[in-house]
Amino acid sequence: MGDEVRKEKEHVDIGFRVLKVDSSNMAEIYYTPDKVVQKELFQSTDNIKDDRSPEDLLFQVLLDWGVDLTLPITKETIEGHEVFFVDGNALAACFENIGKISEDFCKKLAEHKPLRVVFRDAGFKDDSAKINAEQIFKLMSPQTDVKTI
Repeated sequence: MGDEVRKEKEHVDIGFRVLKVDSSNMAEIYYTPDKVVQKELFQSTDNIKDDRSPEDLLFQVLLDWGVDLTLPITKETIEGHEVFFVDGNALAACFENIGKISEDFCKKLAEHKPLRVVFRDAGFKDDSAKINAEQIFKLMSPQTDVKTI
């Protein structure tokens, strides 16, 4: 069917999204404080399940924030980081997971002035980069709602 449409009109988007309901992207951690062993604490540093893709995380964020799943999504590379933009600047999302998000990257992203921005907690270079990211958006794009998963 898509090939037939493409023959008639060359520059038509014939893509579609197929979504399925799955379990949460967040790791399931059920324990009481008295059952925690110190050497196991570092296993809990990332709260996202290992088998989840950035697209999985993006669609969970869209659902959490009540953003329409049919809005256009584009992907750009900014300072070497993959960033999803939903409906232009309605939402910007970067799910870097190896601790490379820096203040410089956040400044470049803030220049886009998105309505909302979401990062993966494990993506920040260090705690100061995470704290400064919030301040950068407050100064450069005060209307942006900043969230970390």
